[in-house]
Amino acid sequence: MHADIHLQLHALTAAELRREAAAVRPSATPRVPALRTLRARLGWTLVEWGLRMATPAHRPATLAA
Repeated sequence: MHADIHLQLHALTAAELRREAAAVRPSATPRVPALRTLRARLGWTLVEWGLRMATPAHRPATLAA
């Protein structure tokens, strides 16, 4: 098989796979806010846990809102 034909077949196959992936892939925009919300909640939970571990038992931790 000639190199030009081989490269052209790879290009056609790659284009077809990209089209199929685009048709199956859900839109990424709805997931971004949910992911940011989850990341923020997880971050604040870790901060709260860290404050609980760093604060002595007889003094409650205070969070500034």
